[in-house]
Amino acid sequence: MHQTDSDDTASAVPGYRDLPAVDRLIQQVKAQNDSETLPHDLLLWAARTELESVRAIIRSSQNADADDRSPPDISLTTLADAVQARLMRLLQPGLRPVINATGVIIQTNLGRAPLSQAALDAMHAMGTGYSNLEYNLEAGERGSRYVHLTGLLCRLTGAESAMVVNNNAAAIYLVLSALAQGREVIVSRGQAVEIGGGFRIPDVLRQSGATLVEVGTTNRTYAQDYAAAITDETAFLLRVHTSNFRLMGFVHETSLPELAAIGHAYEIPLLDDLGSGTLLATTPYGLAAEPTVQESIATGADLVTFSGDKLLGGPQAGLIVGRTDLLIRLRRHPLARALRVDKITIAGLEATLQSYLRGKAHEELPVWRMIAFTPESLYERANALHQRLQQHAIQAAIVSCESTIGGGSLPGATLPSLGLSLAPTPTLSVDTLAHMLRTGMPALVGRISEDRLLLDLRTVLPEQDELISLRLCEALAAPSHID
Repeated sequence: MHQTDSDDTASAVPGYRDLPAVDRLIQQVKAQNDSETLPHDLLLWAARTELESVRAIIRSSQNADADDRSPPDISLTTLADAVQARLMRLLQPGLRPVINATGVIIQTNLGRAPLSQAALDAMHAMGTGYSNLEYNLEAGERGSRYVHLTGLLCRLTGAESAMVVNNNAAAIYLVLSALAQGREVIVSRGQAVEIGGGFRIPDVLRQSGATLVEVGTTNRTYAQDYAAAITDETAFLLRVHTSNFRLMGFVHETSLPELAAIGHAYEIPLLDDLGSGTLLATTPYGLAAEPTVQESIATGADLVTFSGDKLLGGPQAGLIVGRTDLLIRLRRHPLARALRVDKITIAGLEATLQSYLRGKAHEELPVWRMIAFTPESLYERANALHQRLQQHAIQAAIVSCESTIGGGSLPGATLPSLGLSLAPTPTLSVDTLAHMLRTGMPALVGRISEDRLLLDLRTVLPEQDELISLRLCEALAAPSHID
């Protein structure tokens, strides 16, 4: 092993004295790489951090048994390369574009809903300069950020008023904190659920200062259960749409019309948490019926909360629509400022909602484009990709598969899809291939099934097909990787 200026033998474990001085290492980094433009304090941090990392390895090597020693390479050039790599990791964005070929449309780990071009353009326009976020251009005085979305949401949902916060968990928390603190909220025991990421309805109620009153049983709750639990302390009847699981078999759930009738009879507001929320009917796309926001408002819900970045297909946000008097109280609550959205989110959400208003959501919003892909269009794309790969001697098969909606929406519902299946080669395992694809630029993420890598095309936009072809060629077209 190469040592720095030392008389140690190649088999000896290097010591701390064999390491170069920090200044010398920095000069070597500058000599090997174009690092002249980086601030000295950044180079100093990277060099010191790398040397400390090597010292830890040396300590470990010296404490290990003789046969287990793995002494580090502390040559000046190797250390300089390690410092440069550390700098590159720091300076490169942590968030990277990913092509989602997993078959999960609203893939939470991959950022949920991809945005439409109109939303991206609007967000870019608002991010590159000033805007009338809280300024009334007509009156020439301070305005409200809520006005930009209220009219659109009311027109689309039939609600009297609306506001937007930073996610649906925040929407529920704001409603309960502002309108139910110190009072009771009645919910079916079967709906006191964990929605995801440790977000549990009972915990949110407790944190907001409201008291949870569970009625019925896990699988069966009747209208009379709610009515019997109402007291002078009842602030809300709460329905939580179980959007990420289904109860089947011996079950009974009180319908929204029944809950609305009870609420109105006792003058108790009904809060309907739809979770993912949708403005489009799902049955025309071969999916089970999902309650729409419009239906909830028309049925008599006083407040409805739902997400902006799931089935709505926009940026992350929590939307609250319903009665004007309740929305006024929400806007005036101190938490509203802590949970408010910024100009970029408002711009993207406004453009997304306008797609619905124009009747173009299924054409413009990526989530609905993916849901609407036909088997014929998927086969045409799969076949074209297959032919391109064959031209580069890459073996792949067109296979049928099932896609899911994801994001806590329509549990158990699947859509028939098509994809490309890649088998391991004599020199490349499926795990290695998957790693190569997801660590490249752009990252390409599929799913492994039966020792084959499957790339489901339903969750890939047609304009990304060429990138898939390029990434597969980079990984597989080398002679040693060809089947």
